[in-house]
Amino acid sequence: MLDDTQVRSAMFDHLRRLTELHPEGVRSADLNTFAVGGRAMKLVVQPGIWKPAELDAALTIRTTFTAPNQMPPYQDDIAAGGLIKYAYRGTDSNHSDNRALRTAMQQQRPLAYFIGVAKSVYQAHFPVFIVGERPEQHAFLVAVDQAQRLVDPELVEKLTPDRRSYLERLTRVRLHQPVFRARVLQAYETQCAICRLKHADLLDAAHIVRDADEGGLPVVPNGLALCKIHHAAYDRNIIGVRPDLVIDVRRDILAEVDGPMLKHGIQEMAGVRITVPRQRTAQPDGARLEQRYEEFRAAS
Repeated sequence: MLDDTQVRSAMFDHLRRLTELHPEGVRSADLNTFAVGGRAMKLVVQPGIWKPAELDAALTIRTTFTAPNQMPPYQDDIAAGGLIKYAYRGTDSNHSDNRALRTAMQQQRPLAYFIGVAKSVYQAHFPVFIVGERPEQHAFLVAVDQAQRLVDPELVEKLTPDRRSYLERLTRVRLHQPVFRARVLQAYETQCAICRLKHADLLDAAHIVRDADEGGLPVVPNGLALCKIHHAAYDRNIIGVRPDLVIDVRRDILAEVDGPMLKHGIQEMAGVRITVPRQRTAQPDGARLEQRYEEFRAAS
């Protein structure tokens, strides 16, 4: 029989290699090339909770892909302290999958959490831990950061507002931001919408409407795949994107004389039409573009 610790350690090594190669998301076919002790072992399977026959506790959990214009399915299931509410398999708490996840909680076994960012493409988050159960809600509580794991979920409501805010920020950093980036980069085929740069390490997912503003939701139509230079320029209203998808450059920037980056990377982008996803539901939302363009005009 395989050793549980050995399996999980080998799985995390496997996932680490794949995510370094594909930070924008890993295909399920590649995730399922995992083998340990000379035995092949799938990691992504149809049920959301997966326990290989050789283990007592669940090994992975999965959240399916949602359309680009819809919120990630976990987004509305955030408990106090930033913990994720992960739904039971069905409603029977004694279902074998639910028992496997409960065993992982009782034994504090680390799991991998796969979140769909495109069809058959996942962001892998690991290690995560099951730290609580809500039978009345047919759900378990998942900690995505070690700091969350150290807090008793029954006492989260009694924490100071600053402490709770800190724990919730961990979820944004560890989960929300990477998933939003992956969903946007997948939609834009891993290239900058302005300059077509295709190096994933140099690309970001820029919010059209800032996430702190009304309408700034983490959905693909509120995002643009931009290289780091153009992301910074967009955030600082050096460049703007009109609702007709054409780029404007601030007048004072157009008048500057500097090196080749300013000339070719910024100034010559004026009047260029950005590249958008082929899928209509992933394309930039016109109302959001107009809202953000008004901010650019005010800064100009």
